[in-house]
Amino acid sequence: MRDFAHEIEQRKQAGLYRTRRLVSGPQQPELIADGKPLLSFCSNDYLGLANHPDNIDALTHALPETGLGGAASHLVCGHHQSHHQLEQRLADFTRRSAALFFSTGYMANMGVISALAGRGDTIFSDRLNHASIIDGCILSRARVRRYAHGDVAALESMLAETSGHKLVVTDGVFSMDGDVAPLKALARVCKAHDALLVVDDAHGVGVCGPQGRGSVLEAGLSEDDVPVLIGTLGKAVGTSGAFVAGPAVLMDYLVQKARTYIYTTAMPPALAAATCVSLDLIEAEESRREHLRELIARFRAGAEQLGYELMPSQSPIQPIMVGGNQEALALSQALEQHGILVTAIRPPTVPAGEARLRVTLSAAHTCEQVDQLLVALAQSRELLSGREFPPVALA
Repeated sequence: MRDFAHEIEQRKQAGLYRTRRLVSGPQQPELIADGKPLLSFCSNDYLGLANHPDNIDALTHALPETGLGGAASHLVCGHHQSHHQLEQRLADFTRRSAALFFSTGYMANMGVISALAGRGDTIFSDRLNHASIIDGCILSRARVRRYAHGDVAALESMLAETSGHKLVVTDGVFSMDGDVAPLKALARVCKAHDALLVVDDAHGVGVCGPQGRGSVLEAGLSEDDVPVLIGTLGKAVGTSGAFVAGPAVLMDYLVQKARTYIYTTAMPPALAAATCVSLDLIEAEESRREHLRELIARFRAGAEQLGYELMPSQSPIQPIMVGGNQEALALSQALEQHGILVTAIRPPTVPAGEARLRVTLSAAHTCEQVDQLLVALAQSRELLSGREFPPVALA
């Protein structure tokens, strides 16, 4: 029998062992994790909507009319009026013809990619795409070619030498680096080489673009430029589930072909009702994004002054590059001693030698809380051995 306990011990020795935090109470910057209060900078609740009273009220008021469970798949009797209303709302929000509501972002990527490509087709995937995209490519059984991160010239060369049905898939905002894909250039080469472009904007919806409509619209691209848009509702939107949006004929095709849509129970319809309210908040409250941008600038200026290595990201995802797994764990643990929760990200989530602390900022954070993080980082710098840091006066 395979020695699973030995493999776990090997992961511990390599600094790759993962543990779960037990969180009590709602998701918000000031968390109770494992029974102690911590200031969290590792949630994807970018706009602070996961605990918004309007969303909670919408969910509570919907329950008597919708009930709790979805009870059946969408194609049996689980497709509720609330699901339908959310799909219409998402299509309007993303400025697209139609939308389809999935239970999770992982299921959306798995279902969409494996439905749109198969044996004999070729998928072109950015090397830093999310695991759900990678697994969707594998599930499709299509030929998969990975291009260097953001390298449109390399992609174009691959497309030019490939015949048959071609699908290009990329994250909009990359989850571990925080940078935005070169969407205009990708759209251009896909049109030139008759390839279907799929963008997973899980970390862009709510944060980027006019009224938070995402990175595709921020780039000035239409449904004709990017036919398939995937988004997650459990991050900036603050609820749960995911969606794909695009031409009506493609949404109908996915209803027929996407196995992760067909063969799963529908999400609770009351969550769909709450999500509609959350989208209203995202559209109406530009002040949330303005405050978030201020926090990003404040953090970047402070961390760079301290001598930390950051990625070229203007999104709420602000990785602090460390390198070694044990060093990343040590820095994370040191911050926790100061009451700050930031998770160490290690392989295989990121490439070997690129372990990091993934700082994520939320509109629910205050400037004073960002300053708390910076003070803790200043006090923890000595853990990164062999690096020279500038002197700093603590506030």
